[in-house]
Amino acid sequence: MQGAIVHKPLSWITLGTLSLLATLAQPVWATEVEDEERALERQQETDADAPNKPPHRIESSNTDHSDTNEATGEAEPAGPDPLPLLGQRVQPGTFATLHWTPDQSFASIATPVPVLVAHGLKPGPKLCLTAAIHGDELNGIEMVRRLMYELEPNELAGTVIGVPIVNLDGFRSGSRYLSDRRDLNRYFPGNKDGSAASRVAHSLFGNIVSHCDYLVDLHTGSQKRINQPQLRADLDNQDVVAFAKHFGGMTVLHSPGVTGMLRDAAVKEGIVAVTMEAGGPNRLETQAVSYGVQAIETLLENLEMRKASRFWSAPQPVFFESEWIRASQGGILLSEVELNDKVKKGQILGTVTDPISNTGSAIIAPYNGRVLGMAVNQVVHAGFAAFRIGEVKSTEEVEAQAEKASKKKEQKENNGDKSELESEPVPPKAPPPERDVDRAEDISSLDHQNDGGNEPHP
Repeated sequence: MQGAIVHKPLSWITLGTLSLLATLAQPVWATEVEDEERALERQQETDADAPNKPPHRIESSNTDHSDTNEATGEAEPAGPDPLPLLGQRVQPGTFATLHWTPDQSFASIATPVPVLVAHGLKPGPKLCLTAAIHGDELNGIEMVRRLMYELEPNELAGTVIGVPIVNLDGFRSGSRYLSDRRDLNRYFPGNKDGSAASRVAHSLFGNIVSHCDYLVDLHTGSQKRINQPQLRADLDNQDVVAFAKHFGGMTVLHSPGVTGMLRDAAVKEGIVAVTMEAGGPNRLETQAVSYGVQAIETLLENLEMRKASRFWSAPQPVFFESEWIRASQGGILLSEVELNDKVKKGQILGTVTDPISNTGSAIIAPYNGRVLGMAVNQVVHAGFAAFRIGEVKSTEEVEAQAEKASKKKEQKENNGDKSELESEPVPPKAPPPERDVDRAEDISSLDHQNDGGNEPHP
């Protein structure tokens, strides 16, 4: 044992992690009302263009060194170098538990966040798994635990870095938010001199995420909503489309990046990233967890990082365009469909009934599709996002769309470069001051926009 590094024997299995979960878990219902779709409309102020951005991703530690086989005279590829991370060096073929301390509270009472690292004995890509950026989302925590503790570093090509509980304060209180009542997933890549949330985002991005080639950010539904296991990905990006196909049979929703989200910040830094959604908040759902773990095992198999004991071999993802169908009145919501049900245009998805007047209305499917997300039965207001219905798009359609978007972006960049050469230089614009928005203001400004969870969820 060296410093904070614990090399992986068979006995590392879950003692530290289970102890942490048992000690810290105090789940209560969260009061979240924001989601990616509302963020798409609102484009909340972030620090993405502010100074003091985290460093660019660190290139792979695999070097061009090679040893020479004296018998044959041929060069043999060298194994990977030790991985420098969080002030430690993880040796090839070992498992380590490191600790990340975000700049969030009193340094003297700060609680380090565990970071699990499996550094393979063979060269390969670096994959990051982040969970519980929202502290009430438990399924991702269990996915990271199961996956990390089944890896064998001496048989692994590349590196897997897992952060099971990013938002430790929110996890302790069963809350979606940080202790300053901000949604951490609206502040990436962060600013070291910004708000508390922005500093945490900057620290996570610079110290951990920037080391990775690929990122899977794990989430659940919010505000008493549940999601069919699915990926959220920018299908206008060809690299992201190719990456999404590596997860096997998991549904993929087209979801452009939103400024401030970890997935969007990562893609802008050249890290191929997707969000995985599965289940609902403040609960552990074994079926959703198992589905997510199998999808990530399939990813590792397709990235040639390890041989999986189970994975989807043939099926490709089903790509969807989707929208949330909303209640037209307030009252008690009673659903008539379940997650993943196929529905037809005109079908009743559920009813909303006023408990006093006994008047009600039906929520109708506007087109043929599949139920990808839904609210649990509850009291709702008019405009509440109740059912997410997806329409299938073929792989060919998605790839053609991504290619078209890529060419359009390239053409725009080329035209921009030409315009810059022909025009007078313009002095750089000073970044806007950071708005100090607390959760009360945030919620009141969002009540008339889209409802929901993390990413384009409601």
